[in-house]
Amino acid sequence: MNTQHSFPRSIPENAALLIVDVQNDFLPGGALAVSKGNEVAFVCRQYIDLFTAQNRTVILSRDWHPRNHCSFTTYGGIWPPHCVAKTPGAEFAAALNVPIDAIIVSKAVTPEKDAYSAFEGFAAGGSTLLKKLKSLKISTLFIGGLATDYCVRATCLDARRFGFSVMVLGDAVAAVNVKPDDEKRALEEMALAGCRLLVSESGADKQESGGKG
Repeated sequence: MNTQHSFPRSIPENAALLIVDVQNDFLPGGALAVSKGNEVAFVCRQYIDLFTAQNRTVILSRDWHPRNHCSFTTYGGIWPPHCVAKTPGAEFAAALNVPIDAIIVSKAVTPEKDAYSAFEGFAAGGSTLLKKLKSLKISTLFIGGLATDYCVRATCLDARRFGFSVMVLGDAVAAVNVKPDDEKRALEEMALAGCRLLVSESGADKQESGGKG
């Protein structure tokens, strides 16, 4: 995936920031922790501040599971119970300082269906993310969050499938890496789909980690 080391100082009006699943259960000490989760939260906060300062749209997705969700090992899934709706683990990382007017997209909200992509979730009032973006005339998405090889990957691929330009914030993502090369393969897959990897001038290079998201 090609890397551009200078993040645009002026963000286009048709662009939005989409932060994927930066929730307490995916941070160190959480039920399904990503080791670099705190670092990702910090960098995501910087992007949120940047977009907010330029009056651009900020969107955050979240796992919002019922207690008997199908992805949990206790119900035949592959993940430990995590991000149960209305519990501390499901709350956004405090470091994000979520803007009051941010659009919140909740996904995997019913027991029988899992969802990795934010495009499978719903905003307040029941609107899908796709419908919301179209109503705002958004055509470009800057995407960061957790984790590169799961929910970030799925969200980016869906965004490309729906025709959006996708900029992956390389210093604001971290991978699970169940297998050592999962992150590399995810980035290659996103690149083949037409995503571009951006790293801010002050941002660190891509980081390795461990969790779902």
